[in-house]
Amino acid sequence: MNKLVLVALVCAAPLVLGTAAYLLRWAPGQASNYGELIPPTPVPALSDLRGKWVLVTFDPGACDARCEEKLYYLRQVRRAQGKDMDRVERLWVLTDGGKPRAEILPGIEGTRFAAFPPQGFPGNVREHIYVVDPLGNVMLRFPRDPDPSGMVKDLQRLLKYSPRPR
Repeated sequence: MNKLVLVALVCAAPLVLGTAAYLLRWAPGQASNYGELIPPTPVPALSDLRGKWVLVTFDPGACDARCEEKLYYLRQVRRAQGKDMDRVERLWVLTDGGKPRAEILPGIEGTRFAAFPPQGFPGNVREHIYVVDPLGNVMLRFPRDPDPSGMVKDLQRLLKYSPRPR
């Protein structure tokens, strides 16, 4: 009789444990994204970049060392996308209405410039690098001192699961 009870317990264990996990709303592991997902918010100022993923940074024209580092990360993360890098744009929003220093322009060639209020971008905008989806919604932000490899992986995943423009 003991063997019969043991067999019944072994067979019932997956059903009991699975039901318990469902009822307790157990979620295995952690989120796989590096950046912080934020509620999608439309950014009307980026309507001319629709159809592209956009990496956005906010800094004054008199770019300091931290600003230069963020611009470098934008360039490298875009380049790391390989054949999909044409689907990604870089945008530097000038917060003071000034112009970038001439000596940094060769290192950020291809970066677009704009000046608009940071409506729709949550948090202290100078602290983060943001990702705007092809529909014009800000939907992800990276922390103050981002890990470029985490940024690359997040963007690769977004590009992989989003349809290519026709």
